[in-house]
Amino acid sequence: MALVSEFLGQLTLNFGGSEPKFPTVVAAGDFDPAKDAARIETAVKTKGVDELTIIDILTRRSYSQRREIAFEYEKRSKKDMITALKGALSGSLEAVILGLMKSTAQYDASEIKGSIKGLGTDEETLIEMVCSRSADELVEIKRVYKELFKKDLEKDVAGDTSGDFRSLLLALVQVGSYNDFTMSSFLRLALYEAGVKRKGTDVATWITIMSERSVPHLQKVFDRYKSYSPYDMQESIRKEVKGDLEKSFLTLVECFENKQQYFANRLSEAMKGKSAKEKVVTRIVVSRCEVDLMKIRTEFKKLNQKSLYQTIAEHTKGDYQKVLLSLCGGDD
Repeated sequence: MALVSEFLGQLTLNFGGSEPKFPTVVAAGDFDPAKDAARIETAVKTKGVDELTIIDILTRRSYSQRREIAFEYEKRSKKDMITALKGALSGSLEAVILGLMKSTAQYDASEIKGSIKGLGTDEETLIEMVCSRSADELVEIKRVYKELFKKDLEKDVAGDTSGDFRSLLLALVQVGSYNDFTMSSFLRLALYEAGVKRKGTDVATWITIMSERSVPHLQKVFDRYKSYSPYDMQESIRKEVKGDLEKSFLTLVECFENKQQYFANRLSEAMKGKSAKEKVVTRIVVSRCEVDLMKIRTEFKKLNQKSLYQTIAEHTKGDYQKVLLSLCGGDD
């Protein structure tokens, strides 16, 4: 498939515009950061801690407003608000509240760092974080990652993964996004010839195509892929590759086709048993509440005939339940 590499190399790089937002958490209209800071200081100092006040304030303010509250808190108490919250809270509630004190990019960067530090890689988290983020989001995550950890994201990912899985993640992290809408037929054929048509998948070609195309373009490619192949794109992936590479390709295709449905599926899987997989639920709700959680809610209801709000209420309890329901932004 040298022709593929040669042709793709002639195209022009273009990162495109940012994606539309469908948040459940938006800036509060009647906002008084000094008043909020005073209430949080009282809540933290109260014997037994007033968790409900902390939840009520911080889940109903945007990230930039939370930063203003933290500034006012430090001004009045001479103490860091995040340190105070760490000392006052614990467990799953602490994880959510401290997550909210980070920007979306800071939170994503921290989750990626957490998935690759120490012994053993959390491939599931790494795949979700890298394969579901847009080019614009990944550019910002890389910048913030360097700022927070004084390391390059590419180097950390390369040092913690291997083989074709590493090649795909690095191609995505390097964020090449081509924009050329006349190539759909060529790419459908290239994907087919690199996959089910040949003995032994040309993984490098799949990586090149999937990491370097614009999302609208790939949506068209996958939609008409069956004119070249007896299988749809997801079936082809399952037949051709296995393990973490398979999961990564499938995540990419799901996100290209309907990103919010992908997250709705992840939430459904995380809340199938009696108790929720809290790490997954926390990560999705916190990272998407100011991005597209409203649309994820809609997709969740379509998939499950039950609202995300009701499902969270059934599978969680206590203050953790309260903070998630508040971030969920209402029932459907």
